[in-house]
Amino acid sequence: MMAESNFLSEIFASSGITKDEIKKILSKYKQVTIAKNDYLLNQGTVEKKYWFVESGFVRSFVIDTEGNDITFNLYASGDVVIDYPSFFFFLPTRENIQALTDCVCWEIDFVSFQELFNALPNYREQQRGLLVGSYFALKEHSISLIADQAKERYLKLLKSKPHIVRNVSLKHIATFLGITDTSLSRIRKEIATD
Repeated sequence: MMAESNFLSEIFASSGITKDEIKKILSKYKQVTIAKNDYLLNQGTVEKKYWFVESGFVRSFVIDTEGNDITFNLYASGDVVIDYPSFFFFLPTRENIQALTDCVCWEIDFVSFQELFNALPNYREQQRGLLVGSYFALKEHSISLIADQAKERYLKLLKSKPHIVRNVSLKHIATFLGITDTSLSRIRKEIATD
């Protein structure tokens, strides 16, 4: 596969990483296909890899104290699927990560990641940017769950990630937004009549 046409090449090139660096980076990533409903990570295990999603949809979820399945995050093409505390601190994860559709992902293990991180300053900066971006998105979502009305949260998701809204089940979207699927259906009907 030509590096110039590779999905990862585009991601890394947009970060200012040189063509020579991209060749080194691509040699460490492995393309994997993940079947619908398969798990990338199970609660209680330590994450030893992370993934860039090329195609398909993935979710992370937790089981709450009452046994309910609550979607914590939703991922699509171009997103990084990772449990940072588990990957970097070798802690058992508290979440599950599951493919919602058949997916094509690019996987890197911790040792290979560390080699690239330590050897290539541009890669290191790109990865730091991903970490910071993930933190800001998580913080924004956490605040939104507390401070915004359900309809406002849905409209933000619809505007920022319409592909998620079109392709992920209402049940998963509802729990991600902190509402019931009945409430989400009502909100969608209100918006359709506005």
